[in-house]
Amino acid sequence: MQLAMIGLGRMGANMVRRLLRGRHEVVVYDRAPAAAEAVAREGATAAASLRDLVARLARPRAAWVMVPAGGPTEETIGQLAALMQSGDIIIDGGNSFFQDDVRRARTLREKGIQYVDVGTSGGIWGLERGYCMMVGGEPPVIVHLDPLLRTLAPGPFPGVTPKTTAEAGYLHCGPAGAGHFVKMIHNGIEYGLMQAYAEGFEIMRQAGSEKVKAEHRYRIDLHAIAEVWRHASVVSSWLLDLLEIALRADPELAAYTGFVQDSGEGRWTIQAAIDEDVPANVLTTALYTRFRSREQESFAEKVLSALRKQFGGHTERPTGG
Repeated sequence: MQLAMIGLGRMGANMVRRLLRGRHEVVVYDRAPAAAEAVAREGATAAASLRDLVARLARPRAAWVMVPAGGPTEETIGQLAALMQSGDIIIDGGNSFFQDDVRRARTLREKGIQYVDVGTSGGIWGLERGYCMMVGGEPPVIVHLDPLLRTLAPGPFPGVTPKTTAEAGYLHCGPAGAGHFVKMIHNGIEYGLMQAYAEGFEIMRQAGSEKVKAEHRYRIDLHAIAEVWRHASVVSSWLLDLLEIALRADPELAAYTGFVQDSGEGRWTIQAAIDEDVPANVLTTALYTRFRSREQESFAEKVLSALRKQFGGHTERPTGG
């Protein structure tokens, strides 16, 4: 298939590369020409502007927006809507708020333009591992896009013949907004899982402190613990794999200050829980811990910060100045 990709950052560029490996035709645009030129050298077609990009697409056009949520996404979709025609498809693969998807779909529907929201998980590892995708939109449009989604997805576990797309790593979750709603909850849960690892490793680290009776003190090799838990433990996970990588490179996580950002989904998850009268004690506490991390640091916050860098390439905000 043919697809346009707008935004060639940490995830967008690798998604293009994965699509090219699947023999799709990809037209790309980024405000930084060098980013588009880099993937053009690998087989993509670089466009000089959004107008140029749209002109290079065969109908029905499909354009995937992979830029930061909020203003940049809103602006890009607005510009595309002015250039595209009835029957064309705009896909938002970023971390947009699901209620914005509902509004955009309604507005674009008036022009006959189809809107699809894709909550995309995979971070900077997605090129090799594939991307888990949670999709919202009209069923016929999702069917049309299936070859692209199937290429981007990780595929089934070895030896498994998938009976559903979920077993291959992507799922049509419902109408507009449903994909980003599910991704929002996914990220809220991620906050809680990361917090659990962070607190557990902090407790093990402090087992050697003078606060503990001498006969109860232990000097625990945290990297070795992360490694052994990866093997058949009930707490094994990809997050634990990433923590092992971080601890292997930097056992004290000295390169991290423990300043932990939140990208929005955690807050939206808690707001959804409030709207639905659902207790979300763990997820709320995990979010509040990130707020606290910006006032003081601890090893637990360094674990959280290291995990964010490992799975998403997120760097800490410089302090001071």
